[in-house]
Amino acid sequence: MPSGDHTEEQLLLIEDSDSERELEQIEIELLLEGIHRFYGYDFRNYALPSLRRRIWHHVHAEGVSTISALQDKVLHERSCFERLIYNLSIPVTEMFRDPNLFLTFRKTVVPLLRTYPYIRIWHAGCSTGEEVYSMAILLHEEGLYEKSRIYATDMNSRSLQQAKEGVFDIKRMKQYTKNYLEAGGTRSFSEYYTAKYNSVIFQPFLKKNMIFAEHNLATDRSFNEFNVIFCRNVMIYFNDQLRDHVHGLFHESLSHFGILVLGAKESIHFTEYSEAYETLDRVEKIYRKIK
Repeated sequence: MPSGDHTEEQLLLIEDSDSERELEQIEIELLLEGIHRFYGYDFRNYALPSLRRRIWHHVHAEGVSTISALQDKVLHERSCFERLIYNLSIPVTEMFRDPNLFLTFRKTVVPLLRTYPYIRIWHAGCSTGEEVYSMAILLHEEGLYEKSRIYATDMNSRSLQQAKEGVFDIKRMKQYTKNYLEAGGTRSFSEYYTAKYNSVIFQPFLKKNMIFAEHNLATDRSFNEFNVIFCRNVMIYFNDQLRDHVHGLFHESLSHFGILVLGAKESIHFTEYSEAYETLDRVEKIYRKIK
């Protein structure tokens, strides 16, 4: 048999494998279409590999055997849908995540913000709110929080509720303190929270200029004009079409000379808006809108 040829049995296995992948693709598309049409949440332009893993994880968690069975359960049980939404938008965040970014923000962006009479900041995809509280602390230490308003949005209502409460696991405070100091923190980090049992709650004054709201980057529109938009490690889960849509939303929402902060694996380059920004810090992905 010539090298590279397959036996009939091997060809049948390949055909079966191709058929299974095609069927899986159809099931995923139908599930996402059903969610969009019935609940209004649009995951149709999320990157497939990550989405596929999370959907199968939820298939097993719900005790069903196929994606089609999951679709049936999601469309007929609101509680199942809510569990799936939480699973599809698993929060991954921490206080002063990537400390050098916050240190660079202090040095590069804060001097610009001092020139504004009023500061509006949007944390898009804020998850459970750790970076929102980080920003509030930073602005407080720089004497800017009194004239600032932080808008924190996420599509995940459960994560958003935790962000509103400002209650976090005490076990994470050691890492958060380390991040805070590396980010240029000027005080004792423990001043900003009170420990109670296995949790900490952040001081109420940090929340007074925060507004929390549900917002879906895939389907919702701009709702204000901002001086700064933080959206870090959110668009890595989007395909090119949705990524371009979100960049358009951010460009529309930023004031002239507004600041856009992206995640380490994200960039404004290779988008149709690349010429609309200048780079303030290439490593930390900080850009300023110039047109």
